[in-house]
Amino acid sequence: MSLRWHLALAVFLPIGILAALIGFGIKVPVPVLGRGYVLHLRLPELAGEVPLPGIYGPDDVSRPLVVIDAGHGGHDPGATGHGLQEKNITLGLALALKDALVKQGGIRVALTREDDRMLVLSERPEIARRMGADLFLSIHADSAGEESPVSGASVYTLSTRASSAAAARFAARENDADRVNGLSIQGQSEAVSAILVDLSQRRAQEESAEFASLITREGEGRIAFHPGPRRAADLVVLRSPDMPSVLFESGFITNEQEARRLTSVEGRAQFAQVMARAIAIYFARQSGSQPVVASSEQSL
Repeated sequence: MSLRWHLALAVFLPIGILAALIGFGIKVPVPVLGRGYVLHLRLPELAGEVPLPGIYGPDDVSRPLVVIDAGHGGHDPGATGHGLQEKNITLGLALALKDALVKQGGIRVALTREDDRMLVLSERPEIARRMGADLFLSIHADSAGEESPVSGASVYTLSTRASSAAAARFAARENDADRVNGLSIQGQSEAVSAILVDLSQRRAQEESAEFASLITREGEGRIAFHPGPRRAADLVVLRSPDMPSVLFESGFITNEQEARRLTSVEGRAQFAQVMARAIAIYFARQSGSQPVVASSEQSL
């Protein structure tokens, strides 16, 4: 039977049956349309700002603060592969890094999430900004289709063009803010405010690039990087104009060997050691001091 006949039967057969029933005097119950057939759902009230997380490490506000963001969470699983979900991989890596930094000492640490909860993309860097973070690191895992052999970690910073656009958006939105990266913009004209925010953005991008280079340097021979691991893109979590921000793609969840590494105790420990060392060296450079790291090999 042709497709046209199938469509005709699907449309006209129910009509024909209904007409026959009415023709034989059989009453067909028809629902009375009205408010009783409207489904009402009570949406949750706006919760306002997301509560700020706790801070681990030294009880000294003069110490630098890094905020670690485990990508995805809640009803957003992220990439999937080999029975694994990105949200669980990123949380495991974030917790391992937090523990390594606390053990290393000297740096305060906070996590945007420590459990399986959903956060809007823009909320993640905003949490770090509200806490006055000195560095923001968002952790993710990549995907390349089902059971793909593609592997390797990548480090993302905000692209130059995206950086300028983000600075302009921020200046337009935050013209009445007090300070951005130490620069006062309160009461300034839109033009002056835009210039100050752009300068702040450039400084943040330079520091982001420095941290990204430390990740690849400290990870050489210890983390398997994708060819050309340093990348730039217009990513929402990297758009903060007054805070160095890096997104780390830890590897491909669709690669079985890499997925096993990312979920193993050894793999998490390796990641945490490399990243904790890169963070320690980054902050040591910012302060002009020598980093205190677990490894006896120190290089600046």
